Amino acid sequence: MLERLIASLENCPIVKRGEYNYFIHPITDGVPSIDPALLREVATAMIKVLDLDRVNRILAAEAMGIPIGSLVSCMTDLPLNIVRKREYMLPGEIAIHQITGYSKGQLFLNGVNRGDRVVIVDDVISTGGTTRALLAAVEHAGAAVSDICFAIQRGKADIGRPYKALVTIEVTDRVQVIDRYF
Repeated sequence: MLERLIASLENCPIVKRGEYNYFIHPITDGVPSIDPALLREVATAMIKVLDLDRVNRILAAEAMGIPIGSLVSCMTDLPLNIVRKREYMLPGEIAIHQITGYSKGQLFLNGVNRGDRVVIVDDVISTGGTTRALLAAVEHAGAAVSDICFAIQRGKADIGRPYKALVTIEVTDRVQVIDRYF
């Protein structure tokens, strides 16, 4: 398992943004296109590693958490809540202030209620800024996060609680997979 993900990572392009080596990959960027077999492999692996006991919703952040979250939702029949970059001004909406290694912004959480049990799925974790902010928002909503899984981990982000990653990578002039869940 994870052969498609690993092969695609080891062959993906790297672009330099200042001093930062940025890897361009279908799961993290959606370009050039997302191979359905690759997406299915990631979603299937996440379902195998996630603790879904008593979970009543999947939570995924815009943008690249959406394809993964959609497929996990379809495969488990659990509803998907998307943390959006746009404010909707719905009752109970929670603004999330995120700071990552390369950006700042706001996300908005809707539809997560007191007593809900959620799992968070996302494409990549590097600094953990988005996930830390998301954890605080879920707590503010009175819900609980049962588990968290990322397709790809770059570096060692501390989000204040355990999480799972399907693969861990290092990026130099190429991507090297240094650990894998399976």
